[in-house]
Amino acid sequence: MSNTPHHQPPDSQHSHEPEHARTQTSTFVAPARSRELTAALTLVALGIVFGSLGTSPLYALRECFSGPFGVALNQANVYGILSLIFWSLILVVSGKYLLYVTRAHNHGEGGILSLMALAQPHHSLIHTGSRRFLVLLGVVGAGLLFGDSIIVPAISVLAALEGIAVAAPNQTAYIVPLAASILAILFVVQRRGTGRFGYLFGPILLLWFCAIGILGAQAISVHPEILGATHPSHAIRFFQENGKLGFFALGAVFLVVAGSEALYAKMGNFGPAPIRIAWLVVVLPGLLLNYFGQGALLLTNPDAVANPFFHLCPPGALIPMIILATAVAIITAQSLIWGAFSLTSQAIKLGLFPRMQITHTSRDEIGQIYVARINWALLICSIWLIFEFGSSGALAGAFGVAIALTMLTTTVLTFVVTQSAWHWSKSVSLLLTLVFVCMDLAFLGASSFKLLLGAWVPLGVGTFVFVLMTTWRRGRQILGSRLREKLPPFDVFIQEIPELTPLRVPGVAVYMSAQSEFTPPALLYNLRHNKVVHELVVIALVITEEVAYVSPIRRVEVESLGKEIYRVKVHYGYMEQADIPRCLSLCKAHGLEIDVAQATYFFGRESLLATPRPGMAIWREQLFAFLAQNAQKAPRFFRIKADQVIEIGYEVEL
Repeated sequence: MSNTPHHQPPDSQHSHEPEHARTQTSTFVAPARSRELTAALTLVALGIVFGSLGTSPLYALRECFSGPFGVALNQANVYGILSLIFWSLILVVSGKYLLYVTRAHNHGEGGILSLMALAQPHHSLIHTGSRRFLVLLGVVGAGLLFGDSIIVPAISVLAALEGIAVAAPNQTAYIVPLAASILAILFVVQRRGTGRFGYLFGPILLLWFCAIGILGAQAISVHPEILGATHPSHAIRFFQENGKLGFFALGAVFLVVAGSEALYAKMGNFGPAPIRIAWLVVVLPGLLLNYFGQGALLLTNPDAVANPFFHLCPPGALIPMIILATAVAIITAQSLIWGAFSLTSQAIKLGLFPRMQITHTSRDEIGQIYVARINWALLICSIWLIFEFGSSGALAGAFGVAIALTMLTTTVLTFVVTQSAWHWSKSVSLLLTLVFVCMDLAFLGASSFKLLLGAWVPLGVGTFVFVLMTTWRRGRQILGSRLREKLPPFDVFIQEIPELTPLRVPGVAVYMSAQSEFTPPALLYNLRHNKVVHELVVIALVITEEVAYVSPIRRVEVESLGKEIYRVKVHYGYMEQADIPRCLSLCKAHGLEIDVAQATYFFGRESLLATPRPGMAIWREQLFAFLAQNAQKAPRFFRIKADQVIEIGYEVEL
């Protein structure tokens, strides 16, 4: 199974390095589907999208009563917590995400960076300062998602294996090393490609939700009156009777909806309909039955609070449920890893990350990618978390703050979309946004008390990623400004060529450029030092549009500049992968035939020097120079053969 969008156009396997161009968004129209295809997509979506929400019953209710801010275990509090869980799932997952946020798709794609791009249509009257703020929000959300990506695999696998403490209390010493070993193996095999096993994810998750629903239903049958906890009065009474402690407990309740962002981020894989069907038909019933079953169990057996999920299991089913829970936890971790790879790829193409080597692990599934640096970073962080915290209960204290901030960011960006793209009534948008902001702030406020318990970890990772992203983006802007100070406008350069009387040598020269108005540095220095110009010169300008995919008919534009010099604009969406030679071969349909196999590609290679000039702090300029030096080389990123490349170096003071 892959994370490849079902609506991906046929020419979309190519991408590039960024210059930003805005394009008007259009309404995404999903192709008509047969019932069989919808059912198949729903099953696949079940396995890819709902892992994090599906593993939360392993620890969420337990933390409400036994965590650092757990409330007393009595009937009123059990009813109150269950009421909060019920309405959180209904309002946050069903209401906010599935009915509201998933409408904000960028040509079918979801996720925080897609939302950031959608909030900035080119026809919008949003001024530059507001655009910068929207980009900042997107970067914050993306950084926080990276922070969460290191916690979910660790907490899911630990929580699943903690069933061993119920089945064999004398074997608990093996839980931590076993969890670390499982994650280590999972991360190591990523480079070989894991999509081949994806077809198993859906059936396993279907079995999981059916199993936990049945376990919960059995407990509910003993105390059917527990279903009365759905009434909101129990939640209100819970806050009245518990005061501040009740508010703190909301941070544990938040764990039941902490996987909601995945519903939106993975929307491009399947479209909203299969995700909504899977949620309403399978996931929501399974979760509610299990949570309420755990509540019924606690009323009968308060000692089960140490691990109410596994105490629901009959003795003969305990070991199979531990194995099934571990399989689901591995699937959850895999989905988070795929999500981190996809988010990295998007960030690179939107100019928020330096180039990294992106390996395609499947010949058939374009969306199956592997980013080595991200993989090893996640591995190190996840293993460290397992040994540092040692239990899912301890890790639950580190879980929540970053996700709550991400949810708040999503709410704000969606409000902007309702105004700039949908043109909703401002009063309706504000009212709806106010409701969701109040929920987000309540969860954020309750979770913020976890900062001393470990919530600083994902926030620290998010801050680190935020600094990297903003430094890279600002550094590229400063670098472009410094180069423009030295480079003549291209129209002036063209007019000066006859005066320089260069020798026109046979062959095709392709100069990669990031700016259409100015002369590529490699072309300028090649002419100045070598005194030659090729018979055919192509200025290749790569443009990342703020849409997921660009139609094949818009892939290239060809413009003749005279003197056998052409400008070729290559358009990509931020979900596409780069192949410049292939795109240049498409120019034949536009009247420009290029012998791609014999072309010579010229690249500029900057040596960056940090200086006190206005722009960024010295340490950020040094960081930018380090990132640029260690970024993947542009020719490889653009899929250009090394023996066709010439690099021309020059020094730039930042």
